[in-house]
Amino acid sequence: MDSHADKVRRPLDAKPVSPALFAHFVLRTADREPLKKWYQTVLNARLVFENEYIAFITYDDEHHRVAFVQIPGLKKAPDDSWGLAHVAYTFADLGQLLATYRRLKGEGIVPVRTINHGPTVSMYYKDPDGNQVELQVDAFDKAGAASYFDTEPFAQNPIGVLFDADKMLADYEAGVPEADLLRRP
Repeated sequence: MDSHADKVRRPLDAKPVSPALFAHFVLRTADREPLKKWYQTVLNARLVFENEYIAFITYDDEHHRVAFVQIPGLKKAPDDSWGLAHVAYTFADLGQLLATYRRLKGEGIVPVRTINHGPTVSMYYKDPDGNQVELQVDAFDKAGAASYFDTEPFAQNPIGVLFDADKMLADYEAGVPEADLLRRP
């Protein structure tokens, strides 16, 4: 039996700490089924749990990454209101991003915008409720991406340059070096 005297004190670290990981986000919707199916398709995710009120999906070893709450009577927020602009998912390499682009296009899901930001090459999609989802690949290692923010091209245009996803896919399959495709024009 442990006594109070057997316990070792554990002081908390005085310096601020950051979260270890991003866990999940939750979407409120008036029509859960098309939203859930869209995210399952886009993220290649599986259903973890569902009842009449809520559904959870995941695409990795985390118990859930996205949840969908069914609330009848909700109204869509106007496009000119403030709030969350988008959520972003990073793929391991350009080939994975382009393979996902091709798969989604075959399902009738196409990006609303494709941008080479410099640090990332990104494809933006809208879910059935109008929320934006960014699928991206890093153009540099972590240190290179961070240092790109200090460059003159980024200072002059922090948003990036539009690109043609079909052309990038064709160039990738034709053997154009990945570094050339990732480089911001």
